[in-house]
Amino acid sequence: MRSTGRLTTAVAGTALLLGCVSAPAASHPADDGRVLVFSKTAGFRHDSIPDGVAALRQLGETAGFRVDATEDARTFTARNLRRYDAVVFLSTTGDVLDATQQAAFEGYIRSGGGYVGVHAAADTEYDWEFYGGLAGAYFQSHPAIQPATVDVEDHAHPATSGLPSTWERTDEWYNYRSNPRERAHVLASLDESSYTGGTMNGDHPIAWCQNYQGGRAFYTGGGHTKESYADPAFRAHLLGGIRWATGEAQADCRPENGYRALFDGSSLSGWKQAGPGSFTPAADGTITSSGGMGMLWYGDRSFGAYSLKLDWKMAGDAGDDNSGVFVGFPPSDDPWSAVNNGYEIQIDATDVPEKTTGSVYGFRSADLKKRDRALNPPGEWNTYEIRVEGERLRVYLNGVKINDFTNTDPARSLRDGHVGLQNHGADDRVSFRDVRIKELPAKSPARTTSQGH
Repeated sequence: MRSTGRLTTAVAGTALLLGCVSAPAASHPADDGRVLVFSKTAGFRHDSIPDGVAALRQLGETAGFRVDATEDARTFTARNLRRYDAVVFLSTTGDVLDATQQAAFEGYIRSGGGYVGVHAAADTEYDWEFYGGLAGAYFQSHPAIQPATVDVEDHAHPATSGLPSTWERTDEWYNYRSNPRERAHVLASLDESSYTGGTMNGDHPIAWCQNYQGGRAFYTGGGHTKESYADPAFRAHLLGGIRWATGEAQADCRPENGYRALFDGSSLSGWKQAGPGSFTPAADGTITSSGGMGMLWYGDRSFGAYSLKLDWKMAGDAGDDNSGVFVGFPPSDDPWSAVNNGYEIQIDATDVPEKTTGSVYGFRSADLKKRDRALNPPGEWNTYEIRVEGERLRVYLNGVKINDFTNTDPARSLRDGHVGLQNHGADDRVSFRDVRIKELPAKSPARTTSQGH
């Protein structure tokens, strides 16, 4: 988040083991956090704006941040904007800022500011290229207000982590002039077969996020109706977007395309349990570890060069739950084969540096400063990307690269191996969801030039 931000992610600094432990980050509402709600209209005016302002004020009171609401564009000065952790464009329409005000807002975003666009924020500033990129897409048209099915694509982002996989709601569903999927991270999309009037050929994003020119941008297409702002699910959706935009919560908002599911919440087909313990599926699409020491591994095939992504969450009660993600090991019903022949990316955040969250367990510590800034606390979801190319292994936590390791041990070669999830012990509770993979072009081993022939 911005160095001037007030909705901070506090890092617990207690050294628990041998004086050298980096403790996990912990999120706390900050009483001096501040959000600006801007609802000026130069075109169509939504009668739900007062309800939206009231709802955002109530959310701020609950979550611990102050809300200032205005329709005065003169508040867009560099000095004034520095006071805010995020600016919410609440159903703004048309040209609402002049060139000087636009420049001030661009500077605010480039210095790490947060943007939250709600509904008609996409019907705003069509001639301002910076804003169009920030919002992610411009409004094109809409059918009548009607019920529709929203497919939640990201279950770890705080704006969607509490939503069901399919979210049934009534709203005015925008069609957009372009699809933001290639440049933004889509959180939820519309099932165009569930309503009439969708024009985006079956790929219809409706909420997304992105890191944009130094700042954070979240947009949701919901919020046309007054009833939206009384709906607990939509309010939680808004609050999660604000928490991410301000830096209060972390999530991976890089564009994500080309992945296929290894576990999508409905079936563990292709997976095998090695050793004691198990993983228990739940109705919300998660699996949670129990017992141990064992491992659930994907046995259908091995992988060479790939990007493996998955969401994980520690239970949050004990704060010392242990698990890890294994890569690069041969097929075996013995979980210790993965320990001895592959690499573990650790999840437990209360051990020594080379054995804590983000470490290549026992071999290389994560960058702990970056790790602590990127890590959500127990009870909240995190996303790992584990990227393997040749013998190089990189670890991203919520979109931030925290480890870069190169294997030199032939017995642990990463060029072909399986992936697995550890269940560590009887008292450890770690949940996983949305395990997905994208295979990458294989990189050839470096060649040496022979001499003297």
